[in-house]
Amino acid sequence: MRPSRFGARIGNKTIPFISGMEAVLLCAMFCSTGFCRESAQSAPLPQVQVDEYNARVSKTVIELQQFRRASSVSIRDATGREGTATLINLNPGINAWFLLLIQWNGTDLVKAFHLENPKPATQILRLDQDYPEALLISSGKGTHPCGPWSNSSVGKLNETSGSGMPYISVCDDRLLVRNKTKGHKTTLEKTTDLLRNHVWQGEKITTFVRETFYKDAYLDTSEVIEARNHSAGARRRPPGAPTRPLMNSDYSNRFLVPDELGIAPETETGKRLLVGRWYPAKDLAGVFVSVTRPNLVAPEVIEAQRKRVNPLDDVESNALVYIIAFDLDLFDLGFEMGTEHPRVDWSDRVPDQVRDNSLPGPDGIGTLDPLVMTGMVNPDCAHRTVATFVGGFKRYHGAFRWPDLSLKNHGSHYGFIEHGVVLSKLQPSLSTVLIFDDGTVEFKTWSESDNADLSRIRHARQNGAPIIEYDPATETSTVGELVPRWGQGNWSGSVDQRLRTVRAGLGLHISEDHRFLIYAYFSAATPSAMAQVFQAYHCRYAMILDINALEHTYLAVYKPQDVNAVQHLVKGMSVLDKTKEDRIIPRFLGYPDNRDFFYLLRKDEL
Repeated sequence: MRPSRFGARIGNKTIPFISGMEAVLLCAMFCSTGFCRESAQSAPLPQVQVDEYNARVSKTVIELQQFRRASSVSIRDATGREGTATLINLNPGINAWFLLLIQWNGTDLVKAFHLENPKPATQILRLDQDYPEALLISSGKGTHPCGPWSNSSVGKLNETSGSGMPYISVCDDRLLVRNKTKGHKTTLEKTTDLLRNHVWQGEKITTFVRETFYKDAYLDTSEVIEARNHSAGARRRPPGAPTRPLMNSDYSNRFLVPDELGIAPETETGKRLLVGRWYPAKDLAGVFVSVTRPNLVAPEVIEAQRKRVNPLDDVESNALVYIIAFDLDLFDLGFEMGTEHPRVDWSDRVPDQVRDNSLPGPDGIGTLDPLVMTGMVNPDCAHRTVATFVGGFKRYHGAFRWPDLSLKNHGSHYGFIEHGVVLSKLQPSLSTVLIFDDGTVEFKTWSESDNADLSRIRHARQNGAPIIEYDPATETSTVGELVPRWGQGNWSGSVDQRLRTVRAGLGLHISEDHRFLIYAYFSAATPSAMAQVFQAYHCRYAMILDINALEHTYLAVYKPQDVNAVQHLVKGMSVLDKTKEDRIIPRFLGYPDNRDFFYLLRKDEL
């Protein structure tokens, strides 16, 4: 059975497409100088797709893509067998993810292949009825036919799907096929997932274990050491570094000794680092590291926050914070889903009155099939990768349990977008990191009006309420309203306790027209301590990532052209990597992981 004029079928769902639209779209997308993204966005948006996106009904992840464009042609393989191919560009404005649906005459089976375009700015995929044997790949260098459904083709799709490899290169290395694989899990993750998913009141058990046996398990401290050289504190800010943080001037000539720092700084004082100063990372241009404690922040910052945060106890006041900055003029930020997390079904945390049990998840989907999440950087980008770090909360904790946000938007589940494809809708009032089609990185608290820019978003990840929030009207940054409110802020899952734990956060720092991505690892902290440090480091906006363990707060950096030269922000994070014959196999680069993550790529090697 061929797809009808209304679309192709996956399971019992019909996926509509616009007949002939792809040819019109291609004409608009090419300019004399190359790919025109703006023209792609200006193509008419079918109302049926907008309605599908908004409908509160059970649907597929394809119907969640209101910007998609599709075309269908008759095809023929090398043996003469005939069928139909449907190519769906899931977001033409981003031009990275495609679904290729193959159906041979005489069968109801539709085989779906998730394709990734590794060069979305310069390369276009299309079907043409005049070329039934091939998918056409066009770029500034010409048009290249590729028949991945043909037995005689170099790229054989049926062979790739059974390979067990997350990515397979086809069509003379012009395309990547994404394949299902199992992502790595640590013993701790396996245990907690088992308890949560299969044991009655399993979440209460994991909470008890965490609060009883793991409390302050990663606490790291350092005494403040006075410099023998009285002019040590006069050290200048390194060229290209972020603005110097606001630290207590009484400690300007004193050192901390961060024994667990795993990234080598450029310094002549060994393991001793001046309080709150930036140091260039060795052999990593555009990367800087710093270390501080919350109680060493400038008094004016602490005073300004006094009524907006909770008081810090002695433990978190003295707990070390490891901070790393990346110059966004030199790096592109990307985001990749894990093979399993975050999921798209309902979080068990949301109140019963906002949960619609007729739907498999808050967006009408319960899985991401037929899309494939690989849990690792694609091989075309591996050699340019300078850093990776864990993305955020799993779906279980990625929704609100207590009012007010728990009663809005079906529990306010944290949203995420990858390569322009909406995998979970972005929800109002949540802190959001955004990467746009031109590579610009922004942080903001999402609002309904921001949906006007949805087609331009390449990647996005939400994680709860903001820690530091920016007001563009007044051009000021302040502590997020929910930072001191445990239940409403969804900070720890415990409304009656001030749970102190290891935490990671992400912020944006703008200094002399340079934009820096700031990642901070807190060895023992509450959101109040995070707010104190992020504001001292001049973060325009800051948000939480994940908590409770090194595997959830992992960050690694890699030296140019050598992803095996791995350094971790905290040395203990190295246990997450694998080794083989004395070679390090890095997490997210060398093998698939079950968790989502961010990655930074060098721009100078495009």
